[in-house]
Amino acid sequence: MATNGAHGCLNLHLVSDEDSVYEQDILREPGSVRPWLAYIDFKTRHGAPIEQAFVMERACKQLPRSYKLWKMYLTFRVKHVANLNPAIFSVEYRKVNALFERALILLNKMPRIWEMYLKFLTQQPLVTTVRRTFDRALRALPITQHNRIWSLYRPFANSAAGETAVKIWRRYMQVHPEDAEDFIELLIESGAYTEAALRYIKVLNTMKFASKHGKGHYELWSEMVDMLVEHASEIETSFDTGLDVERIIRSGIQRFADQRGKLWAGLATYWIRKGNFERARDIFEEGITTVMTVRDFTLIFDSYAEFEESIIGTLMEVASSRTVEGITDDDADFELDIRMMRFEHLMDRRPFLLNDVLLRQNPNNVAEWEKRVALWGDNKREVAQTYTDAIGAIHPKRATGSFHQLWASYAKFYERGGDLRNARIIMEKAVKVPFKSVAELADMWIEWAEMELRNDNFDDAVRIMAKAVQAPKRSTVDYFDETLSPQQRVHKSWKLWSFYVDLVESVSTLEETKKVYERIFELRIATPQTVVNYANLLEEQKYYEESFKIYERGLDLFSYPVAFELWNLYLTKAVDRKIGIERLRDLFEQAVEDCPPKFAKIIYLMYGNLEEERGLARHAMRIYERATRAVADEDRADMFNFYITKSASNFGLPSTRPIYERAITALPDAEAKEMCLKFADMEKRLGEIDRARAIYGHASQFCDPRTNPDFWSRWEQFEVQHGNEDTYKEMLRVKRSVQAQYNTDVNFIASQAVARGTRPGGSDNGSADAMSALDRQIRAPEGFVAASTDSRSASLPVAPVHATNPDAIDLDE
Repeated sequence: MATNGAHGCLNLHLVSDEDSVYEQDILREPGSVRPWLAYIDFKTRHGAPIEQAFVMERACKQLPRSYKLWKMYLTFRVKHVANLNPAIFSVEYRKVNALFERALILLNKMPRIWEMYLKFLTQQPLVTTVRRTFDRALRALPITQHNRIWSLYRPFANSAAGETAVKIWRRYMQVHPEDAEDFIELLIESGAYTEAALRYIKVLNTMKFASKHGKGHYELWSEMVDMLVEHASEIETSFDTGLDVERIIRSGIQRFADQRGKLWAGLATYWIRKGNFERARDIFEEGITTVMTVRDFTLIFDSYAEFEESIIGTLMEVASSRTVEGITDDDADFELDIRMMRFEHLMDRRPFLLNDVLLRQNPNNVAEWEKRVALWGDNKREVAQTYTDAIGAIHPKRATGSFHQLWASYAKFYERGGDLRNARIIMEKAVKVPFKSVAELADMWIEWAEMELRNDNFDDAVRIMAKAVQAPKRSTVDYFDETLSPQQRVHKSWKLWSFYVDLVESVSTLEETKKVYERIFELRIATPQTVVNYANLLEEQKYYEESFKIYERGLDLFSYPVAFELWNLYLTKAVDRKIGIERLRDLFEQAVEDCPPKFAKIIYLMYGNLEEERGLARHAMRIYERATRAVADEDRADMFNFYITKSASNFGLPSTRPIYERAITALPDAEAKEMCLKFADMEKRLGEIDRARAIYGHASQFCDPRTNPDFWSRWEQFEVQHGNEDTYKEMLRVKRSVQAQYNTDVNFIASQAVARGTRPGGSDNGSADAMSALDRQIRAPEGFVAASTDSRSASLPVAPVHATNPDAIDLDE
C-alpha cells in the first residue's frame, strides 16, 4: 500500500488495495487536480462516506487553492448534515463551519463559496455569527458581487427583525436607494416612526425616485402624513431630527388644494394625539376660516364638532364619577360649563362660517352677501357692517346677481330705521357706481325715486329723475356702446324715461308731461308703446288733433309689422271721431299703400266699412275688389266671399257673377271648386239652370271622382232635379272623361301608386307593384282588366284610355 509523504502516514483502514492505482497516479502528478478527481469519483461510486471524506480532505490539503476540490468537499459535507437538527447536532454543524472557514482562507474572493457558507449559516441559530459573516463577505468581495450577497442578507435581516434588521437595511440603502419603500415599511413595523418619516422626506425630495410599486408623489406624501398623524405621540420632533410635522402638513395644504379639508383635519388630529388640545382647536379654527369649498368645510367642521363632543363627554363622565363618590370640584364644573358654551357657540356659528366659505369662493356673489345680511337678523350694527363689507368687496363689473339691488337694500335698511339722510347718501353713491349694464344703473335711479315717493317727497322724486335723464340737447351716444360707462349712456334708457314720464304725468301738469314725451322723441328712443301712451294722454285731455299727429310721428318712425298696430289704433280712433271723409280716405290710402299682404285684410275691411257707412256703396265695392288682389293667399278666399256677400246685399245676386268668375280664375283648385259650387247654387236660385250646369261642367276639371265624390253627388242630384236623360248622360260622360284624364296623369298615377303601396298591409315593393298594375291596365284592351296574380292589382279602378263611343253609356252604371 502506497503512502503520501506530504500528509504523513495514511490511515490503513481507509485505503484498500483497489486504491493503489489512484494513489500511484497522485504520486506521479502531485500538482494536478485530475488524479484526485478520478480518485474521488471512484470513491463516490464504491466507497463509504468516510472514505470519500478522507480522500477529499487529503485533496484539499494537498491542493488548497483548488476551487473545484473545495466546492466538491464542501457540498459533500453540507449534504451530509442537511437532515440534522442544527440545534441538537451543533457540533457537527460547527465542524462544517470550520471547514468553510479553512476554505475561505485562500478562496475568499470566490462568491460561490461565500453563498454556500452563508446559506448554510442561516440554517443555524447563530444570529451574531451569521451577521458578522455577511459583513466579512461584503468586505472580501468586490462591490460588483455584492448583489449576490445582499440577496441572502436581506431575507436574513427581515427574519432577524428589530434593531439588527434596521442596521443591516441602513447599509443596504447606501447602495440601493431604490428599495427605500421596503426599508420604510420595515421601519414602521419596527416602530422607528421618526426614521421612517425622515426616509419618506428623503424619497420625496429625490426628484428622480421611481416607486417600485407604482406609487405617485402625492400617494407617498399622503402615506407619510397618515403615519405622522397616526403615530404622533411616538414621533420625535426636535431640532436635531429636523422633523417639523406641522410645517410638512401645511406645505401640503398649500400644494394640494383639493385635499385641504383632509389635511387640516389631519393636522388637528396630530396635535390632539400629542395632547395639545388648545393647539388643535386653533388649527380647526384656522381651517374652517380659510378653506374654499363646502366639502372641505364640512369635513373640518364635523371633525371639530366631534372633538369638542369627545372632550365634553370625557368631562361629564369624570363629573358623574365624582358625584357618585360625593366629591365636589368647582373648577372642573366650571370647565365643563365653558366647554358646553364653546360647543354651542360653534354650532351657532356654522351658518356664518359656511357663508364665509362661499364668499371666499366668489366675493362678487351678491346673493350670498344678501344671505349674510339675513343671517344677522335684527343686529343692526352687524347688518350695516355687512353691507359695507359687501360693497367694498364686490367688483361692479364682475358682480354675480343684481348688484344694484344690494345698494337698494342698503338704502332701505336706513329708510326703515327712519334715517332718510343716510339713505340718500347711499343712493347718491350708488348712482355713481360703474355697473355692468345701463339697465342696472337705470334701476338704481328708479329705486331712488321710489324711495322718495314712499316718503311723499314727490318734488324730490321728479328732481331725481330729471337729473337721471339729463343729457345734451343733441345726443350722439349709442346706447349699446360698451366702451362708454353706464352713466354716459343712461339718458337713453327707455326704462328710465318710461318711469320718468309716468311720474311726471301723475304729479305734474300736462305741459311738463308733453315736454318729457317730446324729449323722448328727440332722443329717438321712443317705442310703439310711447307713441300710444302719448296719444292716449292727449286724447284724454281732449287734444284729439294733437293725438293724431303723435300717431303720424310714430308711423314715420316705425315700419311694418309695428306700423300695422299703430295704423289700426289711429284709423279706429279717426273713424270714431268722424273726421272728414276725404281726410279719412287719404289716411286709408296711406295705410294700404305699402301694407304687406298679411296685414292688408283688416285695413281693407275697415276702409270698406267706412265707405259703406259714410260714403258710396260703389266705392266700397271697389275697395273690396282691390282687397281681393292685395291680401295674402290664405285670406283671398275669405275676402272673395265677403266681397260677394256685400255685392249681393247692395246690388243683388246678378252683380256677383263677375266676382265669382274672377274668384274661380284667381283661387287655387281646391278653393275654386268650392267657389264654383256656390256660384252654381246662386244661378240655380236665379233659375239659370243652363248657367249652373255649365259651372258644374267647368268645376269638374278640378274634381277627381275618387277623391271628390261630394261634388259629383251634388251634380247628379242637380241633374235629377232639373235635367233630363241627355243632360244626365252628359254628366256621366264628363265624369268618365275626367276619371280617365286623372288615370293618365303621370303625377297623379305616381301619387296614387305610392299611396296604395304604403297603405296598411302593404309590402315594401307595394309602390312598384301598383305602378306595374296601372301600366298593364292602361295597355289592356277596352273593357278588359289586365291579368294579375296580385289581388291588390285587381282591385285598381278600371277605365278605358280611349272611348270609341262616349255616348253609349249605360244609365245603370
